[in-house]
Amino acid sequence: MYWDQLTSGQLAELDKQTPVLLNIAAIEQHGAHLPVATDRMIGEYFSSLLNEEIGDKVLILPIAAVGCSDHHMGFCGTLTLSHATFSTVVKEIIQSVLNHGFYNIILLNSHGGNQGIMQVIIEQLGYANPSAHILGASWWNVAKEELLKITETGPGGTGHACEFETSLMKAIAPHLVHESLIKQGSNVWAFPSVDGDLLTGPRISFYRTMKELTPNGVYGNPTKASAEKGIRIGQCVTAALKQLVMNVYQIKVRKYIES
Repeated sequence: MYWDQLTSGQLAELDKQTPVLLNIAAIEQHGAHLPVATDRMIGEYFSSLLNEEIGDKVLILPIAAVGCSDHHMGFCGTLTLSHATFSTVVKEIIQSVLNHGFYNIILLNSHGGNQGIMQVIIEQLGYANPSAHILGASWWNVAKEELLKITETGPGGTGHACEFETSLMKAIAPHLVHESLIKQGSNVWAFPSVDGDLLTGPRISFYRTMKELTPNGVYGNPTKASAEKGIRIGQCVTAALKQLVMNVYQIKVRKYIES
């Protein structure tokens, strides 16, 4: 179910146990071959597949399209919010949902730069709303084991505008993929503990701008992308999200006791 396609009366009558999902995304450069809407479109793709699977079991909010992309601002077209602004926007959307009686909240992240602030948002909302259940997941982590069976590019191959994101966009909107401009990323390595990608994340955090990570804006190997692979990724992530939603239904309602 889509929140903004229901009437006020319909929303009021829904079971307040229904998990409410907010996709947090980004509008930013994705190399020469993908549109700046890539993260938003990928998030919407997963949400639509989930709605097709269990639309009566999950309530999907309008997407938070612009995220935290300061590190991409060296490339034209990127839009960004500060951490403070992004946090305020997301928390106030979720607080509105909580005020209407829903108490199971899932943040679905489709942009790497949102991960840190997403965790802060979860902790702050959870502390401020002790009777609520606030969860968050990035799509590449929620189905990591299955996605590792799909990738063909090895460590460093699934980072940004990469094998996976390009495969997804070939499945979602092939007319927006500029095939002739697909090139392997110009990954710049630092040292093993801070190098990684979506599936083999670094063990140590180390801030670098995207131009420092890859001068051409592509981190990974999109030459191995295919629409078929994008469909498989969508199936894996949707299955994992479906399981997550059903797991949320099993969480016992918390009764807050002042310590």
